[in-house]
Amino acid sequence: MSVFHEIRFPFSVSIGASGGPERRTQIVPLLSGREQRNTPWADSRRRYDAGPGVRSLADIHTLIEFFEARRGPLHGFRFRDPFDNRSAAPDQAPSPTDQILGNGDGATTIFQLVKSYASGGESWTRIIEKPVDGSVLVALDGVATSDFVVDPATGLVTLASPPASDVVVTAGFAFDVPVRFDADRLDLALDEPGAASALSIPLIEIRP
Repeated sequence: MSVFHEIRFPFSVSIGASGGPERRTQIVPLLSGREQRNTPWADSRRRYDAGPGVRSLADIHTLIEFFEARRGPLHGFRFRDPFDNRSAAPDQAPSPTDQILGNGDGATTIFQLVKSYASGGESWTRIIEKPVDGSVLVALDGVATSDFVVDPATGLVTLASPPASDVVVTAGFAFDVPVRFDADRLDLALDEPGAASALSIPLIEIRP
């Protein structure tokens, strides 16, 4: 049975990784020359290639141990996206007012961490399941609070007491992406004594 391992892909190997979000769009060309576009996916999915990060036999050793301990693609793990790993912009530290989690109703105490992406009047909201432990900051109507706990395995924030009606609950955080290996084998190469490389280490996001 597959399970998720709450462990991050080795940072020394992930340096140099490439990748990002993908969407699936169905495009149907019409006889008029126009086209119709639709998507079966409500959310994007991220893919990465960590192969460029392998530069030495020490990296190979670390990678093989990690791959075998995960049983290849069987078990998921955490991956630090080099481009998108926090609630704020890449050059800014997270603040407790970065992302809106919801509004209080006098009864609800549990809120899901999310990140919104907005441009030109359009937006998309992404569920964040794997916050970095100890990184989450929370505010109620802009006032920071420490009366909460976070489940780092699900991204659920539980407040000590329910916020009053219409109180805006916000949060800032760093996060990892839940992924798995997207291949049953590692393609490794010994380039010269002491130097090695990986042709490709495909990783794919495990969507909630």
